[in-house]
Amino acid sequence: MKLLVIGAAGQLGSSFLEVSGHEVVGMTRADVDVTDHHALLAVVEREAPDVLVNCTAYNNVDGAEDDAATALAVNAMAVRSMAAAATRVGATFVHYSTDFVFDGEASQPYTEDDRTRPVSTYGCSKLLGEWFAQDAPRWYVLRVESLFGGRQARSSVDKIAAALRAGRATPVFADRVVTPSFVDDVRDATLELLARDVPSGLFHCVNSGQGTWADVGRHIAGLLGAEPGLLVLTSVKDVTLRARRPVYCALSNDQLVAALGRPMPDWQHAVGRYVATLG
Repeated sequence: MKLLVIGAAGQLGSSFLEVSGHEVVGMTRADVDVTDHHALLAVVEREAPDVLVNCTAYNNVDGAEDDAATALAVNAMAVRSMAAAATRVGATFVHYSTDFVFDGEASQPYTEDDRTRPVSTYGCSKLLGEWFAQDAPRWYVLRVESLFGGRQARSSVDKIAAALRAGRATPVFADRVVTPSFVDDVRDATLELLARDVPSGLFHCVNSGQGTWADVGRHIAGLLGAEPGLLVLTSVKDVTLRARRPVYCALSNDQLVAALGRPMPDWQHAVGRYVATLG
């Protein structure tokens, strides 16, 4: 199976470059401008992959409020171009979305059937991308959340771990509920969906369980033998941000688990495996 991964320099995209048993071609922004429709079509037609994997995204949540055009170009219009390209070469299209398509006002993990209601420009642009992705003949839209791992140590998990190791105080939200997800587990689940020839669909491709960022911080402190008192508990409402964030945004992966025929590792186990690689 040949995979063409767009956004191969990013957190999730780089994890696909470590896959064995498949031909993986990675493309970065230096290789192709995803906002150039014709250039994107030409690249996909030249490579003729079995699977087109879109790991590129405009992720500057606050910046999107002032630069909606760029957010829409990358998160929506480029996805439409990729779906068209996948259609031309008969490829399966894999597109990743986000928990930000929800308003964060739930009290239990969101399912794929729950109503979307983004509260930011970024969330709106990602929701449009979900719709465009479904123009491909065979597609998977996989919502991910609070990713960590990969070649870029920029995630919230990395920042918390680095601060605790250095003995520095670090703020963590005590009220924002998330489902942290390890890029290796997301990648492996994606490959399993493809290998099982699961029908096209929308899945929450996340680790299992939920917790606040304070819970995540305490877990990391325990793994590192660090002082949990370094965690400074804060509230979302006490932080001024340009874009509104969903407060409760845990995702249910029950539908994914049923499709895979196996459970997804819980986030605590995933964080433990990742922190162990940090040395």
